[in-house]
Amino acid sequence: MQYDPIKSSLGKVFNTSPYLRILFYKLLDLLLLRAWHVKKEIRGIRTSLPRNPEILDAGSGFGQYSYYLAKRFPECRLTGVDVKEEQIADCNNFFGRLGLSERVSFRVADLTKLREEDKYSLVLSIDVMEHILEDVEVFKNFHFSMKNNGVLLISTPSDQGGSDVHGDSDESFIEEHVRDGYNIDEITAKLKSAGFSQVYARYSYGKPGGISWRLSMKYPIIMLNESKLFFILIPFYYLITFPLSLVLNFLDVRIQHSSGTGLIVKAIK
Repeated sequence: MQYDPIKSSLGKVFNTSPYLRILFYKLLDLLLLRAWHVKKEIRGIRTSLPRNPEILDAGSGFGQYSYYLAKRFPECRLTGVDVKEEQIADCNNFFGRLGLSERVSFRVADLTKLREEDKYSLVLSIDVMEHILEDVEVFKNFHFSMKNNGVLLISTPSDQGGSDVHGDSDESFIEEHVRDGYNIDEITAKLKSAGFSQVYARYSYGKPGGISWRLSMKYPIIMLNESKLFFILIPFYYLITFPLSLVLNFLDVRIQHSSGTGLIVKAIK
C-alpha cells in the first residue's frame, strides 16, 4: 500500500496557507495515536532537559513534530533532517514564514552518515527506523551526536503486528517499510550495543489503539489508494469515526499494554 503519495496529496491541500498547515498539524496530533504517545513522553522528560536544548528531529518529514517541539521549547535550537529535498525546502519555507528560521532549520541528511559530536540533548526519531536497513549504524550516529545524559525518543512498529503484519505470509501494509517491526529485546540490545547506558521500551497501539489505527488510518488510506474521489467522502467519514478514535486514543495512552503493534523507546546516553 502506497502511503507517502497520500501524505503528499493531503500536504498540498493544507499547505496553501500557514494557518491551514498549523490546523493540519493539530488535527494530526489528535488523530494519530503515535502523537499522543510521543507528546506524553516529551512532557515526562521536559524537566530533565536544559532550558534551551539543542534538538534533532531525525526524519522530520512534513514538520509536525518539529512544530510541536519549537512551541514546547521556545528557547530551543532545532535541526530537522530528512532525505527528501522537497520536504526540507518546504519546511524551511514554512518555518521561515512563521518567523522561526533563526532557531529552527532543516537540511538534507542521511542518518546512516550524520555525525555531529556531543551536540544534541534530545533526538526524536518518529516512524523512521522501520524505513532504514542499517539501524545499528544510525543508533551509533545518534549516540555520537548526543550530549551526556541526552535522550533519544523513538516511535516504531513492533513485531506484534506492526505494519499490520501478523504472520509469515502477511505483507507490510506500508510498502516503504524495510522491516515489519522490532522485538523489544532486539531494539534494546541494538541500542545498548550502540553505547546507550539506559533503554526503556514499552508497547503502544494496544487493543484500543489497534482499533483506532484501523478507523483513522488504514481504512481511509485503502479508500484513497482505490480512488482520489474518496477525498470528497473522507471528511464525512471522519465526522462519524473521529470521536470514537479520540476515545480509543485516550484509553491507549493510559493503559500499560502487555503487547501492542507499536513501540515507544527512550534511550539515555
